[in-house]
Amino acid sequence: MEILGATLRICVEDLDATVPFYEKLAGGRAMRFERGGVSVAAIGCFLLMSGPEAELEVLRKVSATIAVKDVDEARQVLTDSGAQVLAGPVATPAGRNLIALHPDGTVYEYADRRATA
Repeated sequence: MEILGATLRICVEDLDATVPFYEKLAGGRAMRFERGGVSVAAIGCFLLMSGPEAELEVLRKVSATIAVKDVDEARQVLTDSGAQVLAGPVATPAGRNLIALHPDGTVYEYADRRATA
Protein backbone atom coordinates (compact mmCIF):
# COMPACT_ATOMS: atom_id res chain seq x y z
CA MET A 1 0.00 0.00 0.00
CA GLU A 2 1.38 3.37 -0.98
CA ILE A 3 0.68 6.15 1.52
CA LEU A 4 0.67 9.53 -0.21
CA GLY A 5 0.18 11.81 2.80
CA ALA A 6 -2.06 12.67 5.72
CA THR A 7 -4.79 15.22 6.34
CA LEU A 8 -5.44 16.90 9.67
CA ARG A 9 -9.12 16.74 10.64
CA ILE A 10 -10.41 19.85 12.42
CA CYS A 11 -13.95 20.33 13.73
CA VAL A 12 -14.91 24.01 13.82
CA GLU A 13 -17.88 26.00 15.05
CA ASP A 14 -18.15 28.38 12.07
CA LEU A 15 -16.79 27.03 8.80
CA ASP A 16 -17.34 30.26 6.84
CA ALA A 17 -15.35 32.27 9.39
CA THR A 18 -12.55 29.69 9.59
CA VAL A 19 -11.95 28.93 5.91
CA PRO A 20 -10.21 32.23 4.98
CA PHE A 21 -7.53 31.70 7.64
CA TYR A 22 -6.70 28.20 6.37
CA GLU A 23 -6.81 29.30 2.73
CA LYS A 24 -4.21 31.94 3.52
CA LEU A 25 -2.17 29.50 5.63
CA ALA A 26 -2.18 26.76 2.97
CA GLY A 27 -1.94 29.14 0.02
CA GLY A 28 -4.94 27.75 -1.85
CA ARG A 29 -8.69 27.70 -2.25
CA ALA A 30 -10.96 25.41 -0.28
CA MET A 31 -12.80 22.58 -1.97
CA ARG A 32 -16.20 22.60 -0.24
CA PHE A 33 -18.88 19.95 -0.05
CA GLU A 34 -21.59 18.54 2.22
CA ARG A 35 -21.60 14.99 3.56
CA GLY A 36 -24.15 13.53 5.96
CA GLY A 37 -25.27 16.92 7.28
CA VAL A 38 -21.69 18.11 7.79
CA SER A 39 -20.18 20.99 5.83
CA VAL A 40 -16.61 20.25 4.78
CA ALA A 41 -13.78 22.38 3.42
CA ALA A 42 -10.59 20.69 2.21
CA ILE A 43 -7.61 23.06 2.03
CA GLY A 44 -4.12 21.68 1.54
CA CYS A 45 -3.50 19.22 4.37
CA PHE A 46 -6.44 20.51 6.43
CA LEU A 47 -9.97 19.10 6.46
CA LEU A 48 -12.33 21.48 8.25
CA MET A 49 -15.73 20.15 9.32
CA SER A 50 -18.75 21.88 10.82
CA GLY A 51 -22.22 20.61 11.60
CA PRO A 52 -24.48 19.03 14.20
CA GLU A 53 -22.66 18.04 17.39
CA ALA A 54 -23.89 14.44 17.12
CA GLU A 55 -22.18 14.11 13.73
CA LEU A 56 -19.00 15.88 14.84
CA GLU A 57 -18.75 13.61 17.90
CA VAL A 58 -18.39 10.63 15.56
CA LEU A 59 -15.94 12.46 13.27
CA ARG A 60 -13.69 13.42 16.20
CA LYS A 61 -13.03 9.71 16.82
CA VAL A 62 -11.09 9.51 13.55
CA SER A 63 -7.49 10.56 14.25
CA ALA A 64 -6.50 11.53 10.71
CA THR A 65 -7.16 10.90 7.05
CA ILE A 66 -4.46 8.90 5.28
CA ALA A 67 -4.23 9.45 1.52
CA VAL A 68 -3.51 6.23 -0.35
CA LYS A 69 -3.18 5.33 -3.99
CA ASP A 70 -5.94 2.69 -3.83
CA VAL A 71 -8.49 2.14 -1.05
CA ASP A 72 -9.10 -1.47 -2.11
CA GLU A 73 -5.41 -2.25 -1.70
CA ALA A 74 -5.39 -0.43 1.65
CA ARG A 75 -8.33 -2.55 2.83
CA GLN A 76 -6.47 -5.73 1.97
CA VAL A 77 -3.25 -4.64 3.70
CA LEU A 78 -5.15 -3.40 6.75
CA THR A 79 -7.18 -6.59 7.23
CA ASP A 80 -4.14 -8.79 6.55
CA SER A 81 -2.29 -6.82 9.25
CA GLY A 82 -4.98 -7.18 11.93
CA ALA A 83 -6.99 -3.97 11.45
CA GLN A 84 -10.78 -4.00 11.35
CA VAL A 85 -12.59 -2.11 8.58
CA LEU A 86 -15.49 -0.31 10.26
CA ALA A 87 -17.02 1.29 7.15
CA GLY A 88 -16.47 1.36 3.43
CA PRO A 89 -15.07 1.54 0.95
CA VAL A 90 -17.63 4.10 -0.18
CA ALA A 91 -17.67 6.81 -2.83
CA THR A 92 -17.10 10.42 -1.70
CA PRO A 93 -17.07 13.69 -3.65
CA ALA A 94 -13.26 13.40 -3.88
CA GLY A 95 -12.81 9.65 -4.48
CA ARG A 96 -13.36 6.69 -2.16
CA ASN A 97 -12.74 6.09 1.54
CA LEU A 98 -12.93 3.60 4.35
CA ILE A 99 -12.68 3.82 8.13
CA ALA A 100 -10.39 1.35 9.90
CA LEU A 101 -9.72 0.48 13.53
CA HIS A 102 -6.04 -0.35 14.04
CA PRO A 103 -5.07 -3.08 16.53
CA ASP A 104 -3.85 -0.35 18.95
CA GLY A 105 -7.36 1.17 19.07
CA THR A 106 -6.69 4.16 16.81
CA VAL A 107 -9.26 4.94 14.11
CA TYR A 108 -8.18 6.32 10.72
CA GLU A 109 -9.87 7.21 7.49
CA TYR A 110 -8.12 5.98 4.34
CA ALA A 111 -8.97 7.85 1.13
CA ASP A 112 -8.01 7.77 -2.51
CA ARG A 113 -8.82 10.10 -5.39
CA ARG A 114 -10.04 7.38 -7.71
CA ALA A 115 -13.29 8.24 -9.43
CA THR A 116 -16.12 5.76 -9.12
CA ALA A 117 -18.35 4.72 -11.97
